[in-house]
Amino acid sequence: MDTYLETERLTLRHFTADDADLLIELDSDAAVMRYLTGGDPTAPEIVRERHLPGIIAGYERWGGDLGLFAAHEKDGGAFVGWFCLRPERQGPLDEVELGYRLRQAAWGKGYATEGSRALLRKAFTGLGVRMVWAETMAVNEGSRNIMQKLEMTLADTIPTPSDMEMIEGSEHGGVRYEITKEQWEQH
Repeated sequence: MDTYLETERLTLRHFTADDADLLIELDSDAAVMRYLTGGDPTAPEIVRERHLPGIIAGYERWGGDLGLFAAHEKDGGAFVGWFCLRPERQGPLDEVELGYRLRQAAWGKGYATEGSRALLRKAFTGLGVRMVWAETMAVNEGSRNIMQKLEMTLADTIPTPSDMEMIEGSEHGGVRYEITKEQWEQH
């Protein structure tokens, strides 16, 4: 397992072709998928044939420095979920999205904040990133709290994508948080 990044309690690594079952399990939990699909699981064949190959291709596209990263507890090695640090498909490499999706068993332990802080540090000190952004549904208080703990600021409200209109709270739309390198350095 090649380590991409370590925190006090987590190890982040590149996904491999052997990790489909981890992603399938994560995306089959209705609570995990609540604000993404309304709780509907991602079909296993979609994970195997589309998501995982796309994740792996991202490492090649961005030189291994950006993409989606599998997160495991250092103590025991349990899979906790994933973190992402990546630009939009045709976007500038110095503006990247921060994201996370964690198993329920990992909720409430501070892992999302810990892993995200380490990724912000890496982005701003080692990857030449100028600005990091994150988006979530307006009603997703858990995710918004993490963004606020990271000192990200509410930058915009965004309309709900049409494929997410069936999700509870979708009428409130989404929110975009941002933090620039200069803001990060001041904290």
